[in-house]
Formats: sequence, structure tokens, C-alpha cells
Amino acid sequence: MRITFSNDDVTIRDVSPTPVAIIEHRGDRKTIGDTRQRLMDWRNAAGLPPEISPTFMVFRSERNPANPAEYRMDLCVATDRPIEANDMQVKAGVIPGGRRAVLRYPGNTTNLEPAALYLYRDWLPASGEEAGEFPIYCQRRLSLIPESPAHEVVLELFLPLK
Repeated sequence: MRITFSNDDVTIRDVSPTPVAIIEHRGDRKTIGDTRQRLMDWRNAAGLPPEISPTFMVFRSERNPANPAEYRMDLCVATDRPIEANDMQVKAGVIPGGRRAVLRYPGNTTNLEPAALYLYRDWLPASGEEAGEFPIYCQRRLSLIPESPAHEVVLELFLPLK
């Protein structure tokens, strides 16, 4: 099912900085499951379930770069707890605050590229806004995979603005 977006689907929101635990995925997207599992293992050991510590994904490259080894994404868990040195390569970081164009995305979240392209190619030029320095990112909302069917999952895609 193709989802069609309109300017009415985008809201501008001011967000506060969010301290996070980050695990960086660098390399072929086919191996992202291993990175996700390491973060889930760390999250469980740290006692930070999704209900109290939201999950973020920061997209640092194209979805399908010409060289798959150049794919980059950060998987993050909101927490203001100190991050101890660990074998899972989880480190402390911050998703900066500021103005954001926010697009809610319902359903299948395996391909956010159409939503991201809508924000960059359609909404942004028509809005008169300028993209900020931080990459586009998303936050899972309302219900979580795998606990919920894909059609019940809703996430928000954040485009930082100047």
C-alpha cells in the first residue's frame, strides 16, 4: 500500500534535547539485525524498556548507498543515566533540541524513504523553511514492534529545521 502525504500531515514542533544511549550501525543494511539485537540486549540489561525509554533511529546516509558498506544509522534509547563502558559498543549521546518538521507515519516502518523524500523534496521547498544540521530521525510511538501488528505501529519522522 502506497501512503500519500500532504502538507497538512506535517507539524512544526519545538523539541528538547534528548540524552540517549547510542549504538552505531556502520555497513551493509543486511546486518542491522545484529546491531539492533546488541542494543536490545544492552537495553534489557540496563532496565530501560521501550515503555519508559523511547527508541530513536538517526539516519546518517541514504537508504541504499552505491556502496552498501557506506550505510550509516544510529539506534538510540532515551536515557539520562550514565552509560558505563560495555562490550556492546553502546555509548552516551544527545539528540539535539530545536525546531522540527514532524510527519507521522502509520504502518509498515521497514521503508521510511518515501516519507523522508516527501519532507525533503516536497514539503521543505514549499514551506520556506531550511533544513538544520542534524540528520533526519524517527521515534517509535504508540505501539511497538514486535508486540504489535505492523498496521498498528505509528512513528514520527523528525526533520530538523534552522
